[in-house]
Amino acid sequence: MAELPNAGFSDQFRVTNGKKFSLKKCSTDPQAEPDKKDAEKKLQELVASIADLQNVLYADNRWSLLLIFQAMDAAGKDSTIKNLLSGVNPQGCEVYAFKRPSEEELSHDFLWRTTKCLPQRGNIGVFNRSYYEETLVVRVHPGILDGQHLPKACRTENIWDERFEDIRHFEKHMDRSGTKVLKFFLHISLDEQKKRFLERLDNPAKNWKFESADLEERKFWKEYMVAYEETIKNTASDAAPWYVIPGNDKPYARLAVADAVLQTLQSLDLTYPKLEKDEQKNLAGYKTQLEQEQKKQSD
Repeated sequence: MAELPNAGFSDQFRVTNGKKFSLKKCSTDPQAEPDKKDAEKKLQELVASIADLQNVLYADNRWSLLLIFQAMDAAGKDSTIKNLLSGVNPQGCEVYAFKRPSEEELSHDFLWRTTKCLPQRGNIGVFNRSYYEETLVVRVHPGILDGQHLPKACRTENIWDERFEDIRHFEKHMDRSGTKVLKFFLHISLDEQKKRFLERLDNPAKNWKFESADLEERKFWKEYMVAYEETIKNTASDAAPWYVIPGNDKPYARLAVADAVLQTLQSLDLTYPKLEKDEQKNLAGYKTQLEQEQKKQSD
């Protein structure tokens, strides 16, 4: 039985400099798969710690955290998000799933629909897909650009490099404004996706998750891998690191994501706000007032 990974093990999947990044060197399988029961128990511990720090994040009201999840279909984004946030106070969390853009969204720049959903200070924001769809799906299917109402002069032969540049500047701006950005690519194999699609087809409770278009997208797997590699190469930074998580084993992937989130929250030196000295002096008086009020009600 494999031992559970130590705290900070997600660092091995962290990419902050894409110059030498190669997706081919990233495994879809963990080096050692922990026992599922042990992994579930460990995940609960990590989630409890994240929930505790999220309370402090909310009270501290200085930082915010944005978690971006990108992956091929059936990679486990939904279940990872669900498990990660199972103990978090909903009041301090915002989750958005970005699907096909609406006509209103297409009438704005490609960052508009996600920018208006950024987490406010003290909150954790989660993007299930994001503005990175523009350098992934749209790059694999460039015909989508036809519906974006771009002026001809703006649709240059360097459009992907230009969008990478826009994203880098945008994420640097967020970092400078107190929003820590973590980006997760749940990396699964083509065979694993096939296995999970078959499970969806065999399970009536999961049939709704399957679309015929999913099979069509499998035909572009190589193109998607190139798009992911180019995206990570060009947008990985200290301000907004990518985590390329082995996704074939869901329990392990969830542990890796939770570990990365916890490590980041711990690095922020969060503290509960302190009362002014005058207020602190009055605490004893407030307590006495409440105790006397209770005594009067009981008399």
